[in-house]
Amino acid sequence: MLLLAAIWGSSFLFMRSATPEFGAIGLVIVRTSVAAACLLPLLMMTGKVHVVKQYWRPILFVGLVNTAIPFCLFSYSTVLLGAGLASILNATAPIFGALVAFFWLKDKLSPLAIFGLFLGFAGVAVLSMVRSGTDLQVSLIPIIGALLSTCAYGIAACYIKQRLSGVNTLAIATGSQVFATLILAPLALWFWPAQAPSSQAWLQAIVLGVACTGVAYILYFRLIANIGAARAISVGYIVPVFGVIWGMIFLDEVITPLMLTGAALILLGVSFTTGVLKFRLKAA
Repeated sequence: MLLLAAIWGSSFLFMRSATPEFGAIGLVIVRTSVAAACLLPLLMMTGKVHVVKQYWRPILFVGLVNTAIPFCLFSYSTVLLGAGLASILNATAPIFGALVAFFWLKDKLSPLAIFGLFLGFAGVAVLSMVRSGTDLQVSLIPIIGALLSTCAYGIAACYIKQRLSGVNTLAIATGSQVFATLILAPLALWFWPAQAPSSQAWLQAIVLGVACTGVAYILYFRLIANIGAARAISVGYIVPVFGVIWGMIFLDEVITPLMLTGAALILLGVSFTTGVLKFRLKAA
């Protein structure tokens, strides 16, 4: 779990460093195509290619909403917000997942979960104060972009629960990367940078695709198999820690008291909304 959190946390570091040279769409198509190339052989070895063919329509939607759109938005937002702040905002995904499930799937929200929603959004409000004093383009718009990304993750999670429940997870992951690549290919050709990205940027993009997407999915599925989905998803609580640490070490990002306060509110809110904190209290 720590290894997976460290890898996913580093993805914000690579996005911030490589996006200026590739552009958001260019970087994402390199990331998804490399990830697909890593996952396809595993899918073929397990004999689950037919699953992608059978469920190609819903997997195509997942590729759009869970990969293509949020990856592009986060690549754009991370450049302006920084790796640490973007990784903290990424932790709001379960909050949006709970909201979407409430309105779409008619899932019930306990009073504690509702309180958690308010705490989470209060944390976002605190984080928005971190960027005060700057113009709109480098303050509010990137935060909105990051929140739209996590909202897309929430929609995708509910859609998978409704339409792809019980479907092989490796098939969903591989198919979504393939379809995301196909969706973004025309846009990537149009928005491909006029100046060729440096070798360092290419290395970062490849690591982003191999480690932060391909290997990370494999680790995540292994984690689900070993400890169950409910506990495996708690890795999201550790990702911001590594995102902040990598940003401090490699990008000289500064952690302010406002960032720590906002992060604490978001993580506490997510704990209440998802019932993780309640589960741990009962277990204790």
